[in-house]
Amino acid sequence: MNKFDELVAKLEELFELDKANLDFGIHRIIKKKHKQIHEYLHKRLPEKVRQVLSDLAQNNAQDKLKEVRQQCGSSFGVDAFEPDGALAKKRQSLPLGKQYMERFESAQQSVDANRLEAEVYSHLYEFFSRYYESGDFMSLRRYSNKQKYAIPYNGEEIILHWANKDQYYIKSSEDLKDYTFTIEEKGHKLRVKFKLTRMDAVQNNNKAVRAFVLDEEADIETTDDTLVIPFHFKIFDRKPTAKQVIERLEAAIEAKIPARWKKSLWADDQTYTGKNTRTILQKHLQNFTKKNTGDYFIHKDLGGFLRQELDFYIKNEVMYLDDVDNRPANYLEGEIRKIKAIRAVAKDLIDFLAQFEDFQKKLWLKKKFVVETNYCITLDRVPEELYPVIVENERQWEEWRKLGFIGKAETPSPELLKEKQYMVLDTAFYPEKFKYKLLASIEDIDEQIDGLLIHSENFQALNLLQKRYREQVKCIYIDPPYNTKKDDFRYKDGYKHSSWATLLSDRLSLSSRLQHSTGLLFISIDEHEVATLRHVANTVLGPNSFVAELIWNTQHSQQNGLFSPYHEYVQVYSLIPSNELDNFEGGDGKIEAGAMKKISRANPESEFDFPAGVPWLADDGVDLSGTWGGMEKVTLVRGRMVCEAGKLKYPVTLKAGWTQKKQMEQFFYGNRPVYDSKGQEVTGFFFTRTGKLKITKKRTRITPSTLLPKFGTVSNATASLASMFGKEIFGRPKPVKMLQYLIGLPTTHHSTDFILDYFAGSGTTGHAVVNLNREDGGKRKYILVEMGDYFDTVLKPRIQKVIYSKDWLDGKPTAPETGVSHCFKYIRLESYEDTLNNLEFEDRQVDLLGLMEEVQEEYLLHYMLDVETRGSLLKLDHFEDPFNCMLKIYTRETGKAEPKRIDLPDTFNYLLGLRVRKVRIKDGFLTIEGENPAGETVLVIWRNVKEKNNAALEEFVSGTLRINPADTEYQAIYINGDTTLNDPHNKIMLTEEVFLNLMFDVESL
Repeated sequence: MNKFDELVAKLEELFELDKANLDFGIHRIIKKKHKQIHEYLHKRLPEKVRQVLSDLAQNNAQDKLKEVRQQCGSSFGVDAFEPDGALAKKRQSLPLGKQYMERFESAQQSVDANRLEAEVYSHLYEFFSRYYESGDFMSLRRYSNKQKYAIPYNGEEIILHWANKDQYYIKSSEDLKDYTFTIEEKGHKLRVKFKLTRMDAVQNNNKAVRAFVLDEEADIETTDDTLVIPFHFKIFDRKPTAKQVIERLEAAIEAKIPARWKKSLWADDQTYTGKNTRTILQKHLQNFTKKNTGDYFIHKDLGGFLRQELDFYIKNEVMYLDDVDNRPANYLEGEIRKIKAIRAVAKDLIDFLAQFEDFQKKLWLKKKFVVETNYCITLDRVPEELYPVIVENERQWEEWRKLGFIGKAETPSPELLKEKQYMVLDTAFYPEKFKYKLLASIEDIDEQIDGLLIHSENFQALNLLQKRYREQVKCIYIDPPYNTKKDDFRYKDGYKHSSWATLLSDRLSLSSRLQHSTGLLFISIDEHEVATLRHVANTVLGPNSFVAELIWNTQHSQQNGLFSPYHEYVQVYSLIPSNELDNFEGGDGKIEAGAMKKISRANPESEFDFPAGVPWLADDGVDLSGTWGGMEKVTLVRGRMVCEAGKLKYPVTLKAGWTQKKQMEQFFYGNRPVYDSKGQEVTGFFFTRTGKLKITKKRTRITPSTLLPKFGTVSNATASLASMFGKEIFGRPKPVKMLQYLIGLPTTHHSTDFILDYFAGSGTTGHAVVNLNREDGGKRKYILVEMGDYFDTVLKPRIQKVIYSKDWLDGKPTAPETGVSHCFKYIRLESYEDTLNNLEFEDRQVDLLGLMEEVQEEYLLHYMLDVETRGSLLKLDHFEDPFNCMLKIYTRETGKAEPKRIDLPDTFNYLLGLRVRKVRIKDGFLTIEGENPAGETVLVIWRNVKEKNNAALEEFVSGTLRINPADTEYQAIYINGDTTLNDPHNKIMLTEEVFLNLMFDVESL
């Protein structure tokens, strides 16, 4: 293989042309553009290199020829050259003439062009080989005494850098663990599931690699139409090739599955367009193994990163600046041509690669659509006029039986609904008409919603919530995966800790924007990643963000190494220095504390006039004079210090190192009540028996210990959750009491404080908020984000159950009298994979015909993806009928992306950051009224444009709504579709334009 072929092979790997058989994610895009990429690499690239080298050679030779020509003119005079410009023949034999002829010959042809071309290819290959592995661009490990990479550093005292710091962690799709696909045969559907049953942890981030094998410790499960195949992600000393992995899996599966499944799985894949053929099993094994072993990250600025590294590479590996003292004085003169060629060609390749990476970044950061919106609400908040519909809804009653709210013998009736007012109704079981009628009965909807559940990857959820909840969250609690054997966190082999750091850093950055300035962030962590967490948090939140490290006694340990760990940590962070935060509310009783200290430069002495009557715990007749108090010296300045009836008899002036002088002045001579620096009320001052001053305060603030109280073991929490469901359904949740304690510190019962958990798991945080509000009558609200399947099987039903009853046993409520009035909203979001699945390409190659080659190349390298997919990212026809807008949404049950109606109006609410007050549907129009983040009242009107034209719109606005856009209290009115409404103050906004701008209005992360 020559140097050019070697380079092209590497570039094909970078563009993943070798994976054209894959049909998911970015591979679908590459597959569409395979021809253009292949043609550029095999045809245009070598032409480009030769052209650049030729141009540089010509320019260089011409410059040297011009220099010697001038010398000839000066030395030989006017007859140096013939009339045609050639050097006179009689001068060609002279030394200067010979030099001229050599330069002239050099200008006519490139000297050793093939060798130089090969060197350029070799350097390009070496450069690009350093930054790519299994679908991800990063600086690969190099073992050398010389520094191989440029690390960004601007003189900071301490800076943390990790391999994936400038990337987004995207490997969080739930179908990585469990991959499902459907085979259709003669109208019959067969469901096949690849289930990840075991995953080896790479210890100490070593060089071991992992690959998939059939799990020999688990059984293959079959029913008439379902096949479940268990996989083991196993450690290998040497990495098997992708082909070897597939072949071994095929052989192992063939030996284990029933014969009737072999015909279906070994059938030809009719969608395959590559060489030879492949089976359906091969197709899905390729997809499954690739999803789990590559494409973990998207670079935030691949172009900038590679251009910076290119400069560093050229300086150190081509120019050898570190070795400049040992090289000839003119050594760079011969290298300039090569350096310029490397830069010119590499920059084009970098731009081409960056186009694909930047396109993925754009899709990753795009705000995602809400694909489903529903509400769970207790019956006490549902109008009785809707009860007949509820009584007839068998799906709802079946759900209530499953949740344990009613028994099998209880018959649906209005009376039973009135009796069990804290049963939780789910609007998912009812038609849209019912849902909107229920919403119309609720005034100030967002205020009445006590919680929000989001089924989504957490980065996407946090991204969508930015405008609505900016700086409003008082408490964030997260319990991220810890990189332990017990967790299923997926990391790139060889990059275990840096994968984890990248996962956390971007999510911390997004959530910090939602956090209130006086709010607190609690992060549960154990010894595996506690050091990494501290560094990442300091990097993202700032060096002054750390508040405390709380120690949680887990009351249980597994024997492990020299010591048995009996604790985990809860790290606490804030957005402002902790000394600027008020102490936590709580406590009772009285505080007595000294009001004076030893005199020092930090605590200088000063005079204070005390009125008669200050309490004094001395005997009657005690008369102090001069100085007393020992180390805490007090000096009598004026008056007499005499005690009578337990009080100071006369006014007196004393001098001492007062610590509470401000409070003393306010208490004795100002307005009461008086508060200390922690917000606790000062109730008085008194002198001790020896004449020292003390202060008394009401205890309304606490300073909790960093040693958390005992809350029981994780096993206790697991058993408690099992009691709620009647079986063990989720392993190792945190104790509810611990979450109640932590949440209760920064939040209060008398404020509407938001609590956020974006690694929600089984929903312990929501459970704790409901319990806390139940106990103190608080109004706290929770936001829970979870992407796992247990969103539906554990988290959501857990919140429904704890609303109905505080205590449960064997899946049955034991304290239904403790039920609370409650409403929570739950939504599901489009995933990044869904965004990719909905891309459609509009081939624009025909538009380029006849244009200059330079223009066509500029389009290919920089604009192709954006231009050809622009129409599919947000189709305008979505807005013609916003109530029936469809997207292909991946369904894990079938393993297919299937058309599903999405919720365009609710997506727009989040894009606007709207606090929804009223929702009404009338005359075919949906109206949503609320406040934007600036506190201004706005109105959103949705319609089916084909059914409700402008005449109908004008009648609705002026007749039904009775508003005049020219004179209305609304700051803005958003309407889909063009409108002819009178709008002299430009208050009417075209929803389509605003929607598009907000969906792609992404702050840099």
